[in-house]
Amino acid sequence: MVSINISLKKEAYDFLNNIKTGDKSFSDVILGFKKEKSDIIKDTDWAERQRNIGKLRESFNKRLR
Repeated sequence: MVSINISLKKEAYDFLNNIKTGDKSFSDVILGFKKEKSDIIKDTDWAERQRNIGKLRESFNKRLR
């Protein structure tokens, strides 16, 4: 495993340290955010999102007329 040193503001360090449990590393905590983001994207109903965007555009175009 490759290790890379990074700098964090004290506030960021404190945030990660508060989330970190005894058996987790800082890397585990950060990678947990990646998984959560990935899960959110997977759970998105893209067809519904597209319909909502269409409605928004239609509403906007009506106001321009």
